[in-house]
Amino acid sequence: MKLATIGTSRITDSFLRAVETSGRLTFEGAYSRTEEKARAFAEAHQGKRWFTSIEQLAESSDIDVVYVASPNGLHFKQVKVLLGGGKHVICEKPIFTNVKEFNEAFELAEKNHVFLFEAIRNIQTPVFARLKKELPRAGKIRSAILHLIQYSSRYDQFLDGEITNIFSPQFAGGALEDLGIYPLYVAVTLFGAPEDAAYYPVKLSNGIDGSGTLVLRYEGFVCTILCSKIAHSCAPSQIHGEKGTFSINSSSDISQLEWLDAHTKETETVASNPSDNDKFYEINRFADIIENGLTSDYLYLKNLSHEVLRIMEKVRKQGGIIFPNDR
Repeated sequence: MKLATIGTSRITDSFLRAVETSGRLTFEGAYSRTEEKARAFAEAHQGKRWFTSIEQLAESSDIDVVYVASPNGLHFKQVKVLLGGGKHVICEKPIFTNVKEFNEAFELAEKNHVFLFEAIRNIQTPVFARLKKELPRAGKIRSAILHLIQYSSRYDQFLDGEITNIFSPQFAGGALEDLGIYPLYVAVTLFGAPEDAAYYPVKLSNGIDGSGTLVLRYEGFVCTILCSKIAHSCAPSQIHGEKGTFSINSSSDISQLEWLDAHTKETETVASNPSDNDKFYEINRFADIIENGLTSDYLYLKNLSHEVLRIMEKVRKQGGIIFPNDR
């Protein structure tokens, strides 16, 4: 299948490296608003074509799949055009800013008989699959602390008065949208939908959340999610059960799973799979679904995306963070 990309940032570079490793997609070309930038990016990755019009890309019969990694607030508009042109779409997280956009886009995908995916790499890794399989070993879950606290170099720019997309309400930025989505996906995939959720944002001068605490209430336990772009932590995320504790090295780059027995206090490395680019796994899964028409797998991922977005929209609005696409 032939692939085109929207977005020329490091994340698109990383995605294309994983595409090359996987061998399931062939990079054909890139879109950017300026021809110079589109051509430079395409040629740097051995692409043959470049586009300056989303409509032109959507109408190109030789493109099968489009990877969208533009600013969050642009996803919905761009994805709709691509789906309307009969393209399968892999959209970088967060896929959209609200459930209304989600429902409209997925209805359009179904109408045009194409697949729409949210690119969220952490739940596709082998180590996460092992955690999901081993979770009953912990016994009754009593608490979980999941976090992604990662200082952003763009915060320095923010402090100097330059508002980049990731710290801009206009482009649906902020800590919850950019980072909190990773541990939230971990929680929803492992524990299901919470009974209730609340977000306590730490807002910057322009009203965006530089950091925040998301509390998910489940029957018998609470899952606390910490996310921040204005501080840094290397502490592991943990799930505490009556029989023991599972620790993962990160909520985004999940490559190490540790076990601590609650009674013997003995520790064990359950799984380890260091990788410099774990997007490889999501690409393979998406390609499998498209090529083999794996409807049940597709609906599972779609429902996960819907639940995560439902929670994020609800708690974000409760926290007073409103984006242009909400209006």
